[in-house]
Order: sequence, then C-alpha cells, then structure tokens
Amino acid sequence: MSDKWLKNVKIITLIITVIVILIAGRAFYEHRYFKGSVVLSSGVTEVKKLSDYFSPLKETMNDCNIYIFDSGIPGGTVMVIGGTHPEEPGANLAAQVLVENAMVDKGRLIVAIWANKSASTVSRPGDAYPQFYHIPTSWGIKKFRMGDRWANPLDSWPDPEVYVNYPSGQMLAYMDIRNLNRTWPGKADGSIVEQTCYAFIELIKKESVGLFIDLHEAELEYPVISTIVANQNAQEVAAMASMTLTAFEFERPIGMEFSPPSLHGLSHREVGDYSDALSLLFEAPEPFLDRVRGITDEHLLLTGKDPFVMKAGEYGLLYEKIDEKGWPIDVRVGRHCSTILQATQTYSEMYPEKAMVISKVPRYAEVIENGVGHYLYNPDEASADRVVYE
Repeated sequence: MSDKWLKNVKIITLIITVIVILIAGRAFYEHRYFKGSVVLSSGVTEVKKLSDYFSPLKETMNDCNIYIFDSGIPGGTVMVIGGTHPEEPGANLAAQVLVENAMVDKGRLIVAIWANKSASTVSRPGDAYPQFYHIPTSWGIKKFRMGDRWANPLDSWPDPEVYVNYPSGQMLAYMDIRNLNRTWPGKADGSIVEQTCYAFIELIKKESVGLFIDLHEAELEYPVISTIVANQNAQEVAAMASMTLTAFEFERPIGMEFSPPSLHGLSHREVGDYSDALSLLFEAPEPFLDRVRGITDEHLLLTGKDPFVMKAGEYGLLYEKIDEKGWPIDVRVGRHCSTILQATQTYSEMYPEKAMVISKVPRYAEVIENGVGHYLYNPDEASADRVVYE
C-alpha cells in the first residue's frame, strides 16, 4: 500500500467528515433557531416577556412570550403554561390553541406556550426523536419544533453531580437542574431553569393568579397518567373537575391525585406553597415516550399508535389502556382543552368572587371532530401586528 494511496484515503475521509459535520451543523442550527408563528386571538390584549417579571432573563433563550387576555371586567385570573417539557407536544399545542382562539368574557387569562423554551431547541440524545412535526390545517401544513424534557446544555452547563433543589434541599438527578418541573420555586441566582421558575413565581404573585395550570403528557408506563395532580389547596377543584369530565365528556376517565408534600421541585407542589394560586398539573397519555415503543418517528408522535406499547398493555405493564386507536394528538389536545375549561368553571363556581369566563375554546369532542389544525390560523392572512413568533 503506497504512501500516496494512504494520503488520498485520508483526504477523502477528511472531506466526508467535514461534509457530515456541515450537514449535521446545519440541521442543529435550523432546529435551535426555528421560529414558529402564533396568530393572536382578538382576545389577547397584551404580549409581554417573562423578563418583564425578572430582568436577568432578558435576551436569554428562556425569555418566553407571556400572552395576556384581559376582559376589562373584574374577576379571577387563571394561568396556563405549556412547554414545560417540549417533548410533550399535546401540552404546547393546547396552549397555542388557547392563544389563537380564546376570548375572555370576565376576569383574565395568562398563557405561556413554551415555558422552558430552551428545552424546545434540543431533542433527546440517542433516542432518534424527530426534530420537527407537522400539523395539517385547511390552509397548509404547520411546522412545529420537537423538543426534550431538559433545557439545552448550550444554555445550562455544566450539570452538577447531584442536583439539590432550592430551598427544600431535596436531592434529585443531576440533569434535573435543567428540568422546569423539578426546579420550582426557582432561585434568583441559580441556573437558567431555576431563574425561569423564579420568574414565573414573580409573575404569579404580581398578576395575582388565582388558578395555575401546568400541562403535560406522560408515557403509559408511568403511574401518574390521565390525571389531575393537585396541591392540597386545589383538591376540591380537581376532584369536581375529574368527576364531571369522567361522567359527562371523556371516553376514558381522568383521575385526581394529591401532590405529595415531601416531593419538592414540581409545580403542583411549589406554586401552591409559594404563592396564593391554587396549583394543578394535567397529564395526558403519550405513547411516544414509552421505553417499550417501536420506531420513534413523527407518525408515532401524532397518532399515538404502537404495537409494542399495546403488547406491553396485554402483559399488564401499563397504567393506561391502549388499543388500535392509539392516543392521537387530537385526543390529547382535546382532553387538555376540556380539562382547562372545566377546571376554570369549577374554580369560578367555588370562588364566585374570583370567577372568570372563557369562550371560543374548543372542547374535547370538537377537537376530535375537526382536528387540532382547524384551530390554528394562517399567519399570512392575519394582520402583521397580530402575529408573533416563538
């Protein structure tokens, strides 16, 4: 083997390596800096930034949009956040459906679509997550960025050997310092995710939020699924909403669980303990997250159909039922929309002095019938001042 031949092999290998790096780098760059449009409902009266409540977040990746609906009629204030875990698309899609459709006839509604925006800029290493997913609408295909459970290491590095939640002192997994649902109530001089939680607590206090709702999806192997998790201050609202939805609206029941007092860092525990807001967390089933799943692709993400997860169910390894219908994205978004509306109605009935009224938001059956894309609007047909980007 001649030296010339070896030299040529090395040059070719280097060229191929550089090409692969450029292709991968371009894909990573496109994913991190992708901007998705949000067409504001006429009910949105103001769009603020999270940094308006905690200035150190200004111009960071987690300085997300805060959408405010103010009816002008005194009443309560309800806050809904999606995107705590951007690998759970039913949550951020439900939040976006609120922003693009809701009208508030009494009181105020506050929504964050991407609560941990940094986590939407990275996908799960080693799990072959799709970088994007697509929702069909009457005007075309709308593209969304798929994310991860944890903030991007580019925005929060290095991780500690053990994450110690502040101020509880509870020890958690090292990567949970980047998990928005392990870092509540936040820390003013902490990591970017701890600062994000701190900013949300400041927002909740400043805006006098009465009911706080954190939207999630979970794998069917996880016991906390198809449920409303409630801080003790919100147990009556959660129990009544759960019973009403199970009896009159959902094909499969939604339960209610108490937030464990000794489990710290989660929104349903700390928001209720560190503010005056009643704190709830909603979980919908997402087979895409199960470890026993098949190919991790966009089809599984949107249809929720997987024969391997079904087989696990046959062996009693799941905490939620699944059949050939799966758990489609329309079902998951519809469950979140109806649960938000029912919890808000129940809260208003129990606390009439803090009542608020939301209209124009589709319920479970409507989302299933029409598809979630029916409630997403064409930015090209909207006034420029009613379109923002996430």
